[in-house]
Amino acid sequence: MTIQTPTADNELLGKAVATRKISRLERFLGPDNYRILLGLLKTPASITGTILITFFVLLALAAPILAPPLNPNDPYKIPRDGFRAQPQPMGTEWRSRPPELPFWWKAVTGKDEWVHIFGTAQGQYDIYYGVIWGARTAFKTGLIVVFTTLLLGIVVGSTSAFYGGWVDNVLMRIVDILYVLPSLMATLILAAVLTPVIGRSLLPAMIALIAFGWMSYARIIRGDILSVRERDYVMAARVIGVKDSRILFRHILPNAIFPTLVLASLDIGTVTISFAALSFLGIGTEVGYADWGQILAFARNWITSLDTYWYIIAWPAITLVLFVMSWNLVGDALRDVLDPRLRGKI
Repeated sequence: MTIQTPTADNELLGKAVATRKISRLERFLGPDNYRILLGLLKTPASITGTILITFFVLLALAAPILAPPLNPNDPYKIPRDGFRAQPQPMGTEWRSRPPELPFWWKAVTGKDEWVHIFGTAQGQYDIYYGVIWGARTAFKTGLIVVFTTLLLGIVVGSTSAFYGGWVDNVLMRIVDILYVLPSLMATLILAAVLTPVIGRSLLPAMIALIAFGWMSYARIIRGDILSVRERDYVMAARVIGVKDSRILFRHILPNAIFPTLVLASLDIGTVTISFAALSFLGIGTEVGYADWGQILAFARNWITSLDTYWYIIAWPAITLVLFVMSWNLVGDALRDVLDPRLRGKI
């Protein structure tokens, strides 16, 4: 038998492959995840989105420093400067008992008086305080709702796809029935029903958003698992007697989860908008809770006078748009890295 000697090109390729160093990060993440991370770091959209998300994270963490609460036991209650209906302009000094003066205020402005930086809304609610602490509300509602809906969707979708048969038929019929309902209207009705039972808080709106938000995850994860479960390494694991749970969590889900994570990153912005819409309509938290949607609701009676009271709607609206845009930018970039064929598509 004649053994062919490698050509110079093959030798060069072999040396390149043999001498390529694998970083600790790549070894920890795995080659696929490492490729995704590199792709995100090279995408301007994801960099912009990450910078914005980091800004909002820092804003939420620094809320007690940037806007000290009047009552530390109830920090999400927006402090009021009286009860007058007419909003006050930006820079107006506090008339009644103001919150504690931040340590940085005098160093930055040279003044000893705490003012309404963004003005006041109807009822003399401080807009600046609501915007700052509203960042915590946005993260709390967005992350909890998306994590819970993602978990429900993964459980239902993976169970349906992995076992198939009547299990698949029953679960997918439930998904189809819930999916055809107008989600915003269904969420609105359920939240309105739950509010008298639970009370005015974050819970009614969050439960309603969870109840009608998990079906998309179930559909996507089911489709991806159906394509993955017939691959050779899954079939080999079945042949050697690996347990179903180990096959699902060790071999199938890690290779089918990425499109679902893209949807989850996009949904954080969607959930934040939906929660703000419910608050704007008066469903959810009690009046005076630090929530961007509720601050926007204060502007309803001043729509015809926004040329004068523009600041009531401008600051919470700008903050809400930037928050939603940051997650959408990261989600779009992640989608393009995972599947370039979807670039530019919804």
